[in-house]
Amino acid sequence: MASQKNDDFYRSLRKKIQDFLQGKGEGFKYADLLLVAPDLFHLMCKLAIDPRVSVPSKAALAGAIAYFVSPIDLVPEAIVGPIGYVDDIAVAAVVLNRIINHGGGDVAREHWAGHGDLIEIIQRIIKVADNMVGTGLWGKIRSGFS
Repeated sequence: MASQKNDDFYRSLRKKIQDFLQGKGEGFKYADLLLVAPDLFHLMCKLAIDPRVSVPSKAALAGAIAYFVSPIDLVPEAIVGPIGYVDDIAVAAVVLNRIINHGGGDVAREHWAGHGDLIEIIQRIIKVADNMVGTGLWGKIRSGFS
């Protein structure tokens, strides 16, 4: 049942983002990052149930997953639309980066269903978040999830 619920959220999220981007036209600045949102969510769900992932990492994943699905966050999707997933993507990247840096890279790559190199994508997301939010605020957000 939980798998079906996650799958439904995954599909719903992908559709919202694709519809949003279709309306923006080609060249939208953060299109590639928004398109990776469903894949990051999927990866976090897979890692959260994988027995090879440590309990502290699972706790961080649970927090990031809750942040992803919560209607109340830094940039609320209900108000700004799918562009509001930018902060969710950034939080996911921080948590996944922590897991990878603590020896979970092989497990993360095994579950990665997205396109492209997972490490490069995570590093790009973190760099964009640093530039968008500013290092001070972003540092506080990062420390809350790492």
